[in-house]
Amino acid sequence: MNQASSSKFCVTDRVQEALAVSLRGCDELIPQDEWIKKLARSEATGIPLRIKLGLDPTAPDIHIGHTVVLNKMRQLQDLGHTVIFLIGDFTTLIGDPSGRNTTRPPLTREQIEANAQTYYRQASMVLDPSKTEIRYNSEWGDTLGSRGMIELAAKYTVARMMERNDFHDRFKSGTPISVHEFLYPLMQGYDSVALKSDLELGGTDQKFNLLVGRHLQAEYGQEPQCILTMPLLEGLDGIEKMSKSKNNYIGISEEPNTMFAKVLSISDVLMWRWYTLLSFQSEAAIAALKAEVAAGRNPKDAKVALAKEITARFHSVAAADAAEQDFINRSKGGVPDEIDEVALPLGEGGAPLGLGALLKLAGLAASSGEGNRLIDGGGVRIDSSVISDKGLKLGAGTYVVQVGKRKFAKVTVG
Repeated sequence: MNQASSSKFCVTDRVQEALAVSLRGCDELIPQDEWIKKLARSEATGIPLRIKLGLDPTAPDIHIGHTVVLNKMRQLQDLGHTVIFLIGDFTTLIGDPSGRNTTRPPLTREQIEANAQTYYRQASMVLDPSKTEIRYNSEWGDTLGSRGMIELAAKYTVARMMERNDFHDRFKSGTPISVHEFLYPLMQGYDSVALKSDLELGGTDQKFNLLVGRHLQAEYGQEPQCILTMPLLEGLDGIEKMSKSKNNYIGISEEPNTMFAKVLSISDVLMWRWYTLLSFQSEAAIAALKAEVAAGRNPKDAKVALAKEITARFHSVAAADAAEQDFINRSKGGVPDEIDEVALPLGEGGAPLGLGALLKLAGLAASSGEGNRLIDGGGVRIDSSVISDKGLKLGAGTYVVQVGKRKFAKVTVG
């Protein structure tokens, strides 16, 4: 057994294993020596550590980029520690300024409550609900009161607050900073005091806020939490962080076929980063798979396995299998089992319908012009045959029309 002194507790093999799980894919673990001590104490006493993740319900849906930290929570949860899923219904009223160069308008209470209703349901697709403590920071935020807020504000300096990159840059450029924005990192830090957390997780953009939690716990006489930051997941483009505004995301509530196909669309290089941050396979298993690909195995095999794992997590194994078969059918020019059916009238006087107009009317192209461009590019099939004549006109009948690999419609003209 590998043993070393850690305060009065020993660093056993199980502690080393827990440390390896903690470090997998993470950006920083601060401070690592304190986390080892906490793990050793928990192992010796049988008292689980309290691990906190706070999410502000600023939008109703979660994409798989958000699940990077949720995955880490699940890994630590599986080691026997207490996971606290904190819904920031109070802090959302303030608005997190992290990474922003303007003041973010706070949401209304009604918007927050509507978003919060779906947050935990979606997070439960990753976390084990039976082993998760759900909390709302309005529990202590609403009762803190003016006196408590003043006492809290007295425990942190303006100089330290201005060390934040976003505040520093905005102040330097003359961009307004509202006083209430200083309250956000203070309240997020106070969450750690209220919950007596041992470890707080967040994205790399949350590092400052997480460190405020350590500072405030010490101010209130508690043992400071450790912090673990996870990288921000690159989206489908492999460049920008996953974001709905950049349309490079996979929503965890998307249809299985769409989710599966989107995972397969990422680059081979990005695939391995997604394996590290999103897969529940062991690092040894991932390393073995990567070695097989390096030795000549088709990287698509690894990508299909990742797509099936992610799709199964948010839907089911059966749905993932069906999505794989659907993708195979599409790749071979086959037709999915379920496609939209569209009825279109013939032209004036019963004239045949031009294909460009048909694509627009069937919702397969934004305009007739775009439809013609798709035809020129060889991206349009009718009854599995590639169409190259953009002057083609279709008379009465039923046609299976395909645009690209993923758009299908059964179109009845008549």
